Amino acid sequence: MPAEINEVVIVKYVRLVLLATLSLLALGAAPARAQIACVFDIMGAQGDVYALARDYALQARRMGIVLKLRGYTDERVALEDFKAGQCDAVMMTNLRGRQLNKFVGTLDSLGSVPSYEMLRSVIGLLMSPKSAARMVSGPYEVVAIIPLGAVYPIVNDRSINTLAKAAGKRIAAFDWDQTQSSLIKQIGARPVSADITNFAGKFNNGQVDIIAAPAMAVRPLELQKGIGTKGAIVNMPFMNITGIMVIRKDSFNPGDGQLLRSFTSKIQDGAFDLVRRSEADIPPQFWLEVPSYEIDGYKGIMREARIRLAKQGHYDATMLRFLKRVRCRYTPEEAECSLDDE
Repeated sequence: MPAEINEVVIVKYVRLVLLATLSLLALGAAPARAQIACVFDIMGAQGDVYALARDYALQARRMGIVLKLRGYTDERVALEDFKAGQCDAVMMTNLRGRQLNKFVGTLDSLGSVPSYEMLRSVIGLLMSPKSAARMVSGPYEVVAIIPLGAVYPIVNDRSINTLAKAAGKRIAAFDWDQTQSSLIKQIGARPVSADITNFAGKFNNGQVDIIAAPAMAVRPLELQKGIGTKGAIVNMPFMNITGIMVIRKDSFNPGDGQLLRSFTSKIQDGAFDLVRRSEADIPPQFWLEVPSYEIDGYKGIMREARIRLAKQGHYDATMLRFLKRVRCRYTPEEAECSLDDE
């Protein structure tokens, strides 16, 4: 090859290398903008949910998505700030999150997911690419679902161990969730308006006789004060509660939603371990078993409530049918599996 041609080739090669290097430097000089994630945890930045959010943010950073966490002890304010555009994402309970995505919110419906094994399976299916379209509702997209534990009735008198004995009792009901007051009225009890910020105080101060909460709330909210020596935690959970992370789609790049969902499974083990540890930490004397003859009655009431609430528009019927299929795959002997009205 002539010397002049060889020299031209070398010059072109050097130019290409310089251009490529400058491009890489330019990309490196402009790191991804941090997205603000509002995180609700009643205990603030010291709480277990906030710790799960930190793990989630760490996984996101490894994927090139930077989440800057902002803690909230009032869920209502966290949601309002998210809606107002002050946050690009919000982590909150799925109960309140139902207003952003009714399909996903119906996961936290009465008696729909009776075991942690089922819940793990359902979350895996919902986080898969096949469910991507269902995760989007208007400008919002659900990018994570984490377990927060089974919800148990907590009573100030352990003689309240049947549905009949709950009649006439005062039960805390979140005023923004009509499904709670509906169930309370169905069993003949009296709903008392409350919120996440004050329901524990009302129980501990004797303003209500019964509340519902997961085990992980007992110690932080000092519910043992309301339980005292006469009360109990009734070992008949009626719901599995979850937390969700929702993003504003236009604040993230296309495809980020599924990318975030793809590693949700990496924090599931830690979340389920936290739930089980919380249940194991409850003193044995606090637990109260339900008479076996009451269990079918509980299931029947929850099933009737789901169907009624779906007809009223509170629950998503498609999600209820999906959850029923999951239940019947695990427990095909249940009577509901031969019915087609849900």
